[in-house]
Amino acid sequence: MRPVRALLIYTGIVFFGGALLAPWLYLTVQSLTAHLPALQRLADNPFHRYVNRSLLALALIGLWPLLRGLGMRAWPDVGLVKPAGQWRKLAGGFAFGFASLACLAGVALAVGARGVNSDLSAGRLIGKVLSAALTAAVVAVLEEILFRGAIFGALRKTCRWPTALVISSAIYALVHLPTMLRGFVDFEQVVPGFFNLTLAGALLALGYQRTGNLFFSIGLHAGWIFWLKSYGLLTREAADANASFWGTSQLIDGWLALGVLSLALWLLSKRLPRAENADAPSTR
Repeated sequence: MRPVRALLIYTGIVFFGGALLAPWLYLTVQSLTAHLPALQRLADNPFHRYVNRSLLALALIGLWPLLRGLGMRAWPDVGLVKPAGQWRKLAGGFAFGFASLACLAGVALAVGARGVNSDLSAGRLIGKVLSAALTAAVVAVLEEILFRGAIFGALRKTCRWPTALVISSAIYALVHLPTMLRGFVDFEQVVPGFFNLTLAGALLALGYQRTGNLFFSIGLHAGWIFWLKSYGLLTREAADANASFWGTSQLIDGWLALGVLSLALWLLSKRLPRAENADAPSTR
């Protein structure tokens, strides 16, 4: 039961600590702008970003103590093996993630739910692509170590891996939901948003389970982040579009995304090669 106890303590600190930290950070930044005008841009961020950043900051700060508490003392324990021979998995994951959201974006554009942003300059486009690529690389590595390597990996030690997949994916969804839905302001987006994030977490966990390390999941995650960071700039909202179905600039916050991600999960479960003993009732 030690892994479960460590995860419960960690999860409690992240969620309750983040809930307490976010308002304090928000109010502090607002009050400091009168004396430090350079903070104005930071102060202009909506509150939901403070919530998300507080959760992720505490999650990353507590990652090392969590790994120690779970007995994970080497990189292979969290799914990071030597990169030699793993580049095909990384590239395959990226291609799958990029293609899945490209299909979703393509459908939204084809039916007129979103329009192409024709006012975008070449310089801004290049800058956004480079920024999206850098963000995708950094965030994918950090979040896969945390959510799949540590949390999913720890849960697999105490329960069957499908159960661990569901629990870890729900935790992943809860951490990311405030940012996607801008603070839970629209219930029509909360429901598909939570399901979609949980499915995304399940896809990433399945990639780890089937391949035996994090390289495929990191590539998959990076492919998604690249789209999520670019879609809002590359497209614009269309008049009278049903955002709850087609999604907004967040791309995966509508019901259409639920179908696309469900199909992606089915394809991955059928097509992704299994590592040795990948589907055993795990103790690892």
